[in-house]
Amino acid sequence: MNKAYFIAPLLGLLIFGGFYWNFAEGYAEKEKAKQALVKKEKDEKIRLENEGRKKAVEDAIKLQEQRKKEKVEKDEKDRLEKEARQAAIDARDKSYRDKEKLEKQVDRLNKEILAEKDLIAKVEETKKIARDEEVFLRKYVKEAENNVKELATVIEKIDAADKARAAAEAAAAAAAKAAKS
Repeated sequence: MNKAYFIAPLLGLLIFGGFYWNFAEGYAEKEKAKQALVKKEKDEKIRLENEGRKKAVEDAIKLQEQRKKEKVEKDEKDRLEKEARQAAIDARDKSYRDKEKLEKQVDRLNKEILAEKDLIAKVEETKKIARDEEVFLRKYVKEAENNVKELATVIEKIDAADKARAAAEAAAAAAAKAAKS
């Protein structure tokens, strides 16, 4: 039995040694292959990350350029809108100023119209008075002419009466002279 204690562990050691030797030879190559694979995966991962970073940087630069372009376009659009808004405000202010100026002019013209209407009314009143006066004067002139004619007739009658009286006095004086003589 003593040999069995020695042979069984030796046999186990030989079997283990065979497995170990088989394992040790393949293990180093497998470990190198694993490490090479891990390194290759790391390198591939780093390469992909670098490509991703490079693409991300390029995309970021493109996006930044696009944002700059959009910002410039937006600034230009805002500037144009601001100028248009300012032009509209200026036009509105000018129209209000023109409106007020025209309203003042209308008020002034309305006052002038009222003044002219008053002046026209006064002229019409003066004209009416002048017409009435003309009618009165024509009537007065007719009456005066009638008075002159009547006065002339009266004067003629008075002259005729004076002549008749003078003739009567002359006839009476002649008759008195004849009676006296």
